[in-house]
Parts: sequence; structure tokens; C-alpha cells
Amino acid sequence: MGQLFGTDGVRGVANVDVTAELAVDLAVAAAHVLAEQGAFRGHRPKAVVGRDPRASGEFLSAATIAGLASAGVDVWDAGVLPTPAIAFLTAYTGADLGVMLSASHNPMPDNGIKFFSRGGHKLPDAVEDAIEQRLREEWDRPTGDRVGRILAYADGGKHYAEHLLGALPHRLDDLHIVLDAAHGAASYVGPDVFRAAGAQVTVIGASPDGLNINDGCGSTHLEKLQEAVLTQKADLGVAFDGDADRCLAVDAAGQVVDGDQIMAVLALDLKDRGVLAQDTLVATVMSNLGMIHAMEREGIVVQQTAVGDRYVLEGMRVGGYSLGGEQSGHVILLDHGTTGDGVLTGLVLAARVAATGKPLADLAAVMTRLPQTMINVDGVDKHAVDTHARVQDAVRAAQTDLAGTGRVLLRKSGTEPLVRVMVEADTADRAHAVAQHLASIVRAELALPEGR
Repeated sequence: MGQLFGTDGVRGVANVDVTAELAVDLAVAAAHVLAEQGAFRGHRPKAVVGRDPRASGEFLSAATIAGLASAGVDVWDAGVLPTPAIAFLTAYTGADLGVMLSASHNPMPDNGIKFFSRGGHKLPDAVEDAIEQRLREEWDRPTGDRVGRILAYADGGKHYAEHLLGALPHRLDDLHIVLDAAHGAASYVGPDVFRAAGAQVTVIGASPDGLNINDGCGSTHLEKLQEAVLTQKADLGVAFDGDADRCLAVDAAGQVVDGDQIMAVLALDLKDRGVLAQDTLVATVMSNLGMIHAMEREGIVVQQTAVGDRYVLEGMRVGGYSLGGEQSGHVILLDHGTTGDGVLTGLVLAARVAATGKPLADLAAVMTRLPQTMINVDGVDKHAVDTHARVQDAVRAAQTDLAGTGRVLLRKSGTEPLVRVMVEADTADRAHAVAQHLASIVRAELALPEGR
């Protein structure tokens, strides 16, 4: 993997790290790489481009569209829509390429560029590497009628909404739901779809002005949603992040229902409907042990992957599984989408409440979350964590001590210079004590020399 692409496309501070020039260059390079791999053979190439409401998305999407058109690609500009909508529309329109301008749950000054291949799938690492290697190369520019044309894709939101409603297993009549759209990409389509599904909807965080995305709202800041659910006496609340590829929920008592609980509820729903492929759920190593134990009791196998939605998706595709996700609320329903979809996840979760007549709290009680402590240790050599003898001895000793009642996970961050120490135990005090002990050993044994 090159230095430019991370685990979820290219991301950084807009107009500093992610510039208009970079957007043009990436678009051109992507067009060239896909053309050389035969993706455009025999037809005029087409791309679908969308963005979240960040102010910087306006110039970055314009630059991306310009780059694609200059490379001879026709562009359907879908405007502000969720990331999973662009993945879906790439497949729905038969486009050769999809591009989403978003930094997801990151603060407003950031932005990012994410590519989808034909069918709405994220690009493989090798293709991203090839794109990076082709940046700013000399190339023969098309002229005349060979330049790309640009079309406003005004019906994109409607087509995405129809897709979501078509995936709904049960209507939401008689449910009162509060939606927090994080002033993000689902601010319009999210409430519209929930209302079309029959729910009474109270909306917060759905007035994007280009500057307020994720600002004290959405799935990373649930306090306003909790307050609104209690004030409105709603049945449940659903919060999206900025690009709506994930969601978290709140029950009628204002208690948070996290991604592990959502996956547990959906796994049972799909199993009951006979559509949970191989009775298997794919989750990452960060999922709570309580969820794994609950699934075992219900006859559902949990396959665990490395952290990151791309690894979850890879595990699902290789194994032929239909449900997977992360504790953060990034849930993939592979029968209906190629990436995590917060709006779809919220709809299916609410449909389970409506179909069973049970409150969300009762459904989420299928699992009991073990107390979990996470400590980020910085200033250390993160690459040595898996091989350092004293650190690994300490991990084994802690695992032996917690055997049957908890677990330990040490892993290097994929995006930051630190080691994450995660401990689950039967009590919060025990989890905290073990995590503190291991963090102190990591800090002492892997400390970087001064100045590094």
C-alpha cells in the first residue's frame, strides 16, 4: 500500500493535504489505470460522483469531475448523497467508476476521496497503488467529441431510496423514531426514506450548511439524540455519521445500542428469516466478547477479521457470508449493498422492532457487554508490539488470568503512531487494572528514543 491511500481512500485536511490539484490528478490517474486494465473496453467510460455537504466538497468534487472529463470519462454528478448511495448508484447505472468526496466522521476541515470500481466495490490495494504511481504523468489528452461530458444525476437520490425501501423486510408503521443525520450526507434522503417506510420521524442534525457536519452531533456525539428520544418519548433513535456509512442507535430509555448490539439483533433477524448465510456473522477482533458469547448461544458462528471494514467485507466475500460489521456501527448487509450503509442498517433494525413488537432494549439484551477498557499508548515503537518478548509474556499472563472471563488485545494503530491496549473483563475495575498494567509495560519496553 502506498503512502497516499489509507484504509479508506485518501483523507486529510482539505486544501492542505487533499487539494484541488490532487483531486484532478487522482481522477486522471484512476481513469488511465482502469482503462489500461480493460475496464472501459468497447464502450465510452462513465463515472458517478457524489459528496457529503462539507464546504470543501464543492471544489473537490468539481476538480474530480473536471479530471475525469478531461480524461474522456462521462460523469454523472449525483451531488450530496451518502457513500453507500454512490456505491449503489455505480452498480445501478452500470458505471465503470464511482467517486465519493467525504471524510466520514472526521471534523469539517478534513475531506477525502474514495473510489469504487464497476459494481460498487472498493478498489483493491493493487489498483490504488497503481493509481498513486501514475500521478502527474505526461499523457495524451483527448480532444473534440472524445472529452467527457458532465450530467447532473438528479434522480440519484430517488433511485437510492427505492433501493432501500425494496430491502425493507417489514414496514415501520406506528414507530416513532428520532433521526440524527449529523448535518451530513443523509440529511435529506434519510428522513424521507424512514417516513416512506411508515415511521413517525423527528429529525435533528439535518440542516447542513457546509461547516457543521459532525459538529456535536451524529454517531460520534449521541448526547443530543439521547435527549431528543427521551423528550419526544420516541421508540428509538438512530444516528448516522457524516457520510452515513454507519449508524448507532438509542433505545427508548436513552441507552446507547452500539454496533455489536446492532449486529447481534440483525443476526438473529436474518437467521429467523432464513437469510443469514451459513448462520455466520463476520466481525472484527474489536467486537465485544459478550456479543461473541451471545451468538454462540444462539447457534451463530462469529468469524473475526482484522480491524477495518475492508477486511470485514473481504471475509464476507471469501466465505459467502451475508452479514458483517464493526463495533463502530459500520454494518454490511451484503445481499443489499457492497459497503456499510447506515440508513439501511437503521431501517432493518427498526423493522425488527416493528416486526417483533419488542422494544429495542429487549432485543439488544440478547447480549451483555463485558466492561471494556481501551488505552492508547503513544511515543512507542508500534511495529515491535507483536514480537517483543516481554510484552508478549505480559499479554499471555494477562490472558491466563482472565481465562473464561475476559480477553486482551494489543494492536498497532493503522493510522496513528501508537499501540492500542484493549482489555475486557467481568468487572470494569478489573478491565481497567489489567489495561493500565499492560499499557505501562508497553510504554516501558517499547519507548522510542528522545527526538524520534
